[in-house]
Amino acid sequence: MPSAETEPPTPELMLAFYRRLYPFKSIFKWLNHEHSPSRLFTHREIAFTLQNDVYLRYNSFTTADEFKKQTCTLNPTRFEIGPVYTARPRDKKTVRPGAFSPVQRELVFDIDMTDYDSIRTCCSGADICKRCWGFIGAAVRVLDTAIRQQFGYKHLLWVYSGRRGIHLWVSDREAMALTDDQRRSLVNFLTVVQGGKEMHKKVNVRPVIKGRPMELPPSIQQAMEQLVGLFGDLILLDQDCFKREEGWRELLELIPDSKIAETLEKSWRQSEDRSSDDKWSDLKDQIKAVYKTAQARMPMKYVMEDIILQYTYPRIDAEVSKHRNHLLKAPFCVHPKTGRICVPIDPERIDEFDPDTVPTVSQLLRELDAGTPESTGEEHSDWEKTSLKPYVDMIEKHAVSLMGEVRKDRLANDMTW
Repeated sequence: MPSAETEPPTPELMLAFYRRLYPFKSIFKWLNHEHSPSRLFTHREIAFTLQNDVYLRYNSFTTADEFKKQTCTLNPTRFEIGPVYTARPRDKKTVRPGAFSPVQRELVFDIDMTDYDSIRTCCSGADICKRCWGFIGAAVRVLDTAIRQQFGYKHLLWVYSGRRGIHLWVSDREAMALTDDQRRSLVNFLTVVQGGKEMHKKVNVRPVIKGRPMELPPSIQQAMEQLVGLFGDLILLDQDCFKREEGWRELLELIPDSKIAETLEKSWRQSEDRSSDDKWSDLKDQIKAVYKTAQARMPMKYVMEDIILQYTYPRIDAEVSKHRNHLLKAPFCVHPKTGRICVPIDPERIDEFDPDTVPTVSQLLRELDAGTPESTGEEHSDWEKTSLKPYVDMIEKHAVSLMGEVRKDRLANDMTW
């Protein structure tokens, strides 16, 4: 059901949401990997942001019910999930400093639409629509494939941020155990687009031997094969990134052959109505006109590949991923500006996802009230009666998979017979 309204939720709505709809038990199973409480949950930091912007860190809980009770008592605008520590975070003040440190944490990634503001043409700033969601869709396809195939991780949970981005939580045991240095190396391996607004060329991952650029590394070449078609659909046709002068001038800054760049600039100044698709064809034609053989054109082929990467490759917020003690907003929290729920997303259906159809907290409570009178108790399964159900089912399926891994490991290590 579409949910067009987006408004900041009131404290009353938030309390009703926590009492009746938030899937505390599902979050517990996802974080804990077992039905019975383990250190993955009891030693896990939960940080609350209260209605008056007071920030409460180093909370921890023994059970899902205890977690829910405290959340309803505090009624936060949101809460974030941190690492698993050597001691219970709530006991931090009684533990000597050297004995309190993070030891496990999901490998997390954050992709925000703001990082695409310089190239998207349909929206800007905090706004987002189905069209510019294509950039997030491209990022999900590339990262999901890379993390599964190049690193062998299986337990990936993609979660909409509630407004203009997406988060990834990787819960494999090996990923949970990564040190900060290992996380930094992994993120650096996956980072392709780097540099601020003042830097035109933001892709510099191609090997250079004796001054000559070479083929892309195999891992990035694999991503390139995914992105070539998307570049045409998203950048050239949908976003039409090179239609306006600001856009095509940025494109010309990425062309090292000054003769080709000058010829195209002169032509495009005189033909303001040429589309991005036309301009990309013009670039190809100029390269063929100047470089007569396939071998001679190879350096310019590499230039065009780098342009495709710069416009479509995932723009990762590396700082989020590098440190185990980084806090990240929990799934199913309510975005304080839009009222939308931070719901899981199926990466196989990322192209079908539309941010405008994500349920809001007010919508869910209306659905619940329409279907059943408010109970005096605190039901854990009221979400089943609303449009939140398919999203909770998704994290439940994810948690079951994680718990299956734990059971398999225990059976493998069981020496009793």
